[in-house]
Amino acid sequence: MSSPTACVRVLLVDDQPLLRTGFRMILDAESRLTVVGEASDGADAVRATKRLVPDVILMDVRMPGTDGIDATREIVSWARGNQRAVRVLILTTFDLDEYVVEALRVGASGFMLKDAPPEDLVNAIEVVADGAAIVAPTVTRRLLDRFADRLPSVGGETRAQAEHLTEREREVLQLVARGLSNSEIARSLVVSETTVKTHVGNVLTKLQLRDRVQAVIHAYEIGLVRPGDDGGSGPEPGPSQQPR
Repeated sequence: MSSPTACVRVLLVDDQPLLRTGFRMILDAESRLTVVGEASDGADAVRATKRLVPDVILMDVRMPGTDGIDATREIVSWARGNQRAVRVLILTTFDLDEYVVEALRVGASGFMLKDAPPEDLVNAIEVVADGAAIVAPTVTRRLLDRFADRLPSVGGETRAQAEHLTEREREVLQLVARGLSNSEIARSLVVSETTVKTHVGNVLTKLQLRDRVQAVIHAYEIGLVRPGDDGGSGPEPGPSQQPR
């Protein structure tokens, strides 16, 4: 996790040089961000990540050769194995995109539309660098409701991990997957928000998940939540930091 006063190191990955130039101009204007490198495809991104070890990678999802999904999978695996806090922020043209679902599933910390306002892009980079997910769980749920049938089936080990959850932890996971915030879950279960945070933390630890976004995907993968389930999730939060 980056220190609030540290300069966030960013790697730009896009097969279009003009877009990389535009993103660099935006980020270079921010004193708390610095672009440490660029890559034109996924394979180049993996090599650059291992060499430069950026805090955040702005990753185009659709590129010739090695695409953003495969690159994200390899980068997340390398970062975990080497205990490096490298985060991937996916850049996409369409928000309801099956490529986005797969990128989130393999470990991306969120996604941004390529035409997002510069201030939103800067905020997203800072939030992701701080270790949080930038996409709201309700947005993830909309994506999964549309593309859940294309998620790969999970193995026995993954299902066995879920069996270690207590009944209350499974209940909390189900509510997280339906898009409820900690305060909404607390009201629903008539417990304190601190208690909910503890349960969420236990769920992430037991299932070896990094954040709430991965928890939502996991709940769909194991069948705890199915497309079209009535969540009663209340108002949808904006694309801001999602607490653990």
